[in-house]
Amino acid sequence: LYGERRPGTVGVPLPGTEARLVDNKGSPIERDDVAGEVQIRGPNVFKEYWNRPRETAEAFVDDWFRTGNVALRSQGYWRILGRQSADIVNTGGYTVSALEVEEILCCNPDIADCAVVGIDDARWGESVCAAVVLRMNATMSLHELRAWAKDFLAPYKLPTRLCTMDQLPRNVMGKVVKPVLKGIVEEKIGC
Repeated sequence: LYGERRPGTVGVPLPGTEARLVDNKGSPIERDDVAGEVQIRGPNVFKEYWNRPRETAEAFVDDWFRTGNVALRSQGYWRILGRQSADIVNTGGYTVSALEVEEILCCNPDIADCAVVGIDDARWGESVCAAVVLRMNATMSLHELRAWAKDFLAPYKLPTRLCTMDQLPRNVMGKVVKPVLKGIVEEKIGC
């Protein structure tokens, strides 16, 4: 995507490339500021996975490629919220970008590292859980974290669970492995 630089966005589709957002039923979302899955098509989009017809069939709807990313479109510009499978928390009917919450929490002077995952919750569907690595000699309660973060996040985006850790599980590329993290967090907090 390219265009005028706007903080927090990825621009607009390249010439010759179409992009759209679709809801959970696959219907195009025409309104701004509504989250949906990003789908793209154009001559520069690959046609298939080599020798993997099943994966190809799952990845395409008609000639639209399903990216697995969730985004918002606002005034023609796109803001990526994260991967549908790992970076989106659905809580109480709201879609929460784990990446957005992580960006805010990393600004806390007592937090050295963090990741956010959705934990199953009977009342809300999922609860926003912050897994944090604290700086040396720092302590933090869920109440303290929420009190600090309330100036930066909408109430429904505030973590409702907190799990402190020595380190976050990462792959060889240095990315947090969220499915592994979710299992660790569920075990530590007794889900």
